[in-house]
Amino acid sequence: MTASRVLVLNSGSSSVKYQLLDMRDNSRPAAGLVERIGERTSRLKHTPLVAGGESREWSGPIADHDAALKAVAEELAKDGLGLDSPELAAIGHRVVHGGQTFTRPTVIDDAVLAEIERLIPVAPLHNPANLTGIRTARALRPDLPQVAVFDTAFHTTMPESAARYAIDVETADAHRIRRYGFHGTSHAYVSRATAKLLGRAPDEVNVIVLHLGNGASASAVRGGVCVDTSMGLTPLEGLVMGTRSGDTDPAVIFHLARVGRMSIDEIDTLLNKKSGLVGLCGDNDMREIRRRIDEGDARAKLAFDIYIHRLKKYIGAYSAVLGRVDAVAFTAGVGENSAEVRAAAVAGLETLGLAVDDALNAVRSDEPRLISPPDARVAVAVVPTDEELEIATQTYALVERTN
Repeated sequence: MTASRVLVLNSGSSSVKYQLLDMRDNSRPAAGLVERIGERTSRLKHTPLVAGGESREWSGPIADHDAALKAVAEELAKDGLGLDSPELAAIGHRVVHGGQTFTRPTVIDDAVLAEIERLIPVAPLHNPANLTGIRTARALRPDLPQVAVFDTAFHTTMPESAARYAIDVETADAHRIRRYGFHGTSHAYVSRATAKLLGRAPDEVNVIVLHLGNGASASAVRGGVCVDTSMGLTPLEGLVMGTRSGDTDPAVIFHLARVGRMSIDEIDTLLNKKSGLVGLCGDNDMREIRRRIDEGDARAKLAFDIYIHRLKKYIGAYSAVLGRVDAVAFTAGVGENSAEVRAAAVAGLETLGLAVDDALNAVRSDEPRLISPPDARVAVAVVPTDEELEIATQTYALVERTN
């Protein structure tokens, strides 16, 4: 195949993130973001990532995703990287929910689109936006292979004992209720990158991956295969997050409805947008929380302690699930940048073989690195995630095989 570039699109409800990657050397000729789509104050920022390239910004009304992708195409064309380039091999789309149907990257056709649409009830906030981006891109380049890479796919290897909720089986099956997990492209990339950092093959290594951003999830990966993850039917389950509660007694919902007289929509908003760190202390930025702790703020300290307590529980649980742990890998915004979170998460877990070297942990770097002492039984790593590269890699490999 002479064409070697993949355009990765991540279409949100009012935004489009994009990166153009060259799979010959994993370089990135361009990247950008369109945000506030549908508003008068829409904004496009495009960055040519070549020597001497300068970012370009544009503000003004962008009516819809069709207009947004056309604007992206125009910006790429200014750098000789347009959608009509013979170098473009495929477009890779991030799709949040693939259910049990999509267990691997999939070339998009009408039947695939229909199935993604059928899954909207279990991903009402994400799949519609993903579909809009796909349809627009297909209209712009109907002749080009387009591939869907699903956030849930990496977790479809979970055994039924981990994926099933303990509710009536017929009811669960009728409404597709099970644990799907999310952030799968990140967990797949980081688990493999951690094995590489250890100088071993992925199928030889057991890794606990901690993807800690505003959304946060943990996974237990045995020999390159996910066997458990913290998010469930939706991204609400699991760790304490920026605005999501994570694990909560389901009866809290009944109590709020019966006693608090709250509607289902109000409870949904509470647990997804007004809980987690922001609900506990009013901030969901870990840097601000740490600053407040340093100033003696008790609410910020309590929020941090609850966040860390939940992390420790999952590290311990997944150590039990895996039996043998070779590494714990921190990734995403908080995981990659907060030395305080990393140190606190493993403090007191020495009996599990976990410890960090304070000097190594304090180093800031964009490179994968070990932060555990040289003689540690379990490696502790910081591995910057690269979901765009993972999507591009899976897209390009599939198109090569198909051709």
